[in-house]
Amino acid sequence: EALAALPVTRKHELLERQQAGRSTNVFGGFSALGFGPGMTRVFASPGTIYEPEGTRPDYWRMARAIHAAGFRPGELIHNSFSYHFVPAGSMMETGAHALGCTVFPGGTGQTEQQVLAMAELQPAGYIGTPSFLKIIIEKAAELGVPLPSVKKALVSGEAFPPSLRDWFAERGIAGYQCYATADLGLIAYETTAREGLVLDEGVIVEIVRPGTGDPVPEGEVGEVVVTTLNTDYPLIRFGTGDLSAVMPGMCPTGRTNTRIKGWMGRADQTTKVRGMFVHPGQVADIARRFPQVLRARLVVSGEMANDEMVLQVETHETAEGLAQQLAEVTREVTKLRSEVQMVAPGSLPNDGRVIEDAELKESIAAQQPYEQWCRENIIHVDEVPTRGRPIPSNDPLRTRQLAFGYSQEDLRVLLEPMVAAQAEPIGS
Repeated sequence: EALAALPVTRKHELLERQQAGRSTNVFGGFSALGFGPGMTRVFASPGTIYEPEGTRPDYWRMARAIHAAGFRPGELIHNSFSYHFVPAGSMMETGAHALGCTVFPGGTGQTEQQVLAMAELQPAGYIGTPSFLKIIIEKAAELGVPLPSVKKALVSGEAFPPSLRDWFAERGIAGYQCYATADLGLIAYETTAREGLVLDEGVIVEIVRPGTGDPVPEGEVGEVVVTTLNTDYPLIRFGTGDLSAVMPGMCPTGRTNTRIKGWMGRADQTTKVRGMFVHPGQVADIARRFPQVLRARLVVSGEMANDEMVLQVETHETAEGLAQQLAEVTREVTKLRSEVQMVAPGSLPNDGRVIEDAELKESIAAQQPYEQWCRENIIHVDEVPTRGRPIPSNDPLRTRQLAFGYSQEDLRVLLEPMVAAQAEPIGS
């Protein structure tokens, strides 16, 4: 309760604090460390937000997640997270070292070299994004290079759907995911039970109503807010902007900490209605003024400049006077007129959304109407004209590639980015 009384620090606020103090304190006053032997590295995340890394072993607390994914002391891990600018590579490497593993710093790109290194070094498993592991496996199959040693994987940084997990399993690789950020380190990790993610014991996690700092009841979807117990870089009630929900009960593996459902979307739901921005915090403010209201959701629909708002509220009370009062307060808070619809408790979707922009959904769907596209582009086989026998070319692709020295992939992936944007020559 005491923690819930403190304000939530959003990522944009952390960025603003850092930017305001760049000349005197690059970390915006959040870091207890200064440059020198106590701070081994500084990383940069998009924004730019800078994060310090101290000297404490397993600084980002990743060892627990790596162990849960099946890695054990004495094994070699192929780490394909980036070591460039962002902390992801170091996060996993320091965790693996704390566990007693050796790390090959594969980093990103250069797919063929990754395959060859795996084939020769025979690592026990892979750490990186799931999509890059799939690319490596497909490239190995294309080259005819078996990778029999890779039996496990810890993936993060992007979605890991069951279909991709099963694709890995069909190839003998057991993949598990973890949830971590550059600001906080490890937040939660998957276990062999595959029932949600177990929270790391170095953080305090709350699930709050988006746009507010108000904790939601257990099981309700809301924004993940984290307090890290890192004395070097303490972040108190840091809003991740991610949606999740607490799961009931204990993990079947015996781990006793709380579980969450994993990543369920983004919490930022600010939308524009008739030229005015409406924020989730405003909807929460309206609901907070009425004890009868259990949950509230603002639905925006209609064409641009003719938007319509409907405030849906879960309540046991159906008196007409309550709807009128809610409409008046909504106009006071948002400066916009809104209808009010009272619904039975439990009727609103448990998806963490406080504002539903139906107009946005309709406009995106209308950009490429599927039925119309099918009608205009469908090809009937009996209408396809017959072709004569093709005449082989005397100038095949292979000849042109050898003559000019570069393939289309070389030009597109390597040379053009180097010339146009001074990018590093990284490609498969």
